Amino acid sequence: MTQNIYDNPDFFHGYSQLGRSTEGLAGAAEWPALQAMLPAIAGKDVLDLGCGYGWFCRWAREQGAADVLGLDVSEKMLATAAQMTADKSIRYARADLDALDPAALGLADASRDLVYSSLTFHYLKDLAGLLRAARRVLRADGRLVFSIEHPIYMASRQPGWLHDAQGRKSWPVDSYQMEGERVTHWLADGVVKQHRTLGTLLNLTLAAGFQLCHVEDWGPSDAQIAARPELAEERERPMLLLVSARCG
Repeated sequence: MTQNIYDNPDFFHGYSQLGRSTEGLAGAAEWPALQAMLPAIAGKDVLDLGCGYGWFCRWAREQGAADVLGLDVSEKMLATAAQMTADKSIRYARADLDALDPAALGLADASRDLVYSSLTFHYLKDLAGLLRAARRVLRADGRLVFSIEHPIYMASRQPGWLHDAQGRKSWPVDSYQMEGERVTHWLADGVVKQHRTLGTLLNLTLAAGFQLCHVEDWGPSDAQIAARPELAEERERPMLLLVSARCG
């Protein structure tokens, strides 16, 4: 089963203080770029993998989505999402995305137009299985759009900048080619993530039956840095990878 770190009280409390928790999609600096990759949603059926507080689910309905299902392994996240949602066309369900059985959730093959996921895939051991399940539930013209912690960012066993004698900083990439578990201490001790190279991530997507539409090593725009100068360091190395794909 996927590590359920979001139900850890310390982690959940820390996460609840982040801008993307208090401000929703507007608090996620990558959201404008991710939004630009989405297809038209009006009248579509949407599946959100790792829905968290349900921000994207509610946004999709505001754009006219017909039916939205949000899945998450965290009971605390789902409870918060339910409290924030008053829309019968949005449903939430608990699911282990490392062993997703769409049929058990009432998800028939070819029943969704969009599968969306934000910062969830890097927790999963069986990402290949989840991508295959996503492809099965998508209609022939369906789309997959996701963000994930960038492999270059994740491939550090010692998060934080290094500085040389001249004060220049660099990101300590460590054993990039060695895929597997990486344990970090972010908001709580012992957060387990799954490192894969960029090639592996994209090839898994292709092998599941998708065609790539857009791949972006996300970085902030000039306007974003002007508004939030602390984002400037995100140009030093990619923190997030954004991917859009269509059914092949």
